[in-house]
Amino acid sequence: QVQLVESGGGLVQAGASLSLSCASSGRTDIYYAMGWFRQAPGKEREFVSGISATGGRTAYGDSVKGRFTISRDSRKNTIYLQMNNLKPEDTAVYYCASGRTGSGLIVRTAATLFDSWGQGTQVTVAS
Repeated sequence: QVQLVESGGGLVQAGASLSLSCASSGRTDIYYAMGWFRQAPGKEREFVSGISATGGRTAYGDSVKGRFTISRDSRKNTIYLQMNNLKPEDTAVYYCASGRTGSGLIVRTAATLFDSWGQGTQVTVAS
């Protein structure tokens, strides 16, 4: 099982920026697609962003397109989520996820396709 550790959450004002990190213990000789999901109180878990094992392909949920950017540092086995122009509706617990793939170009967006999850980090955006 891959261990994922998120960091970088916090409380910010609307319009501010925040960056999340997720360090993975996964082997670097195996392809892992990774992603970010979020869950607000009383709501279902929502796909935020995904990135392929090589970092060459990315995907975003409609609600964050143009504001969030996902990236990957393969040497550090870490992914990042840069969140700009944050809105109160972005308030949620953000989870990092990892799933083994057979290719470095696969991006996953469905939660069921990820088999390892981090503990989550709280992001709160005040209006």
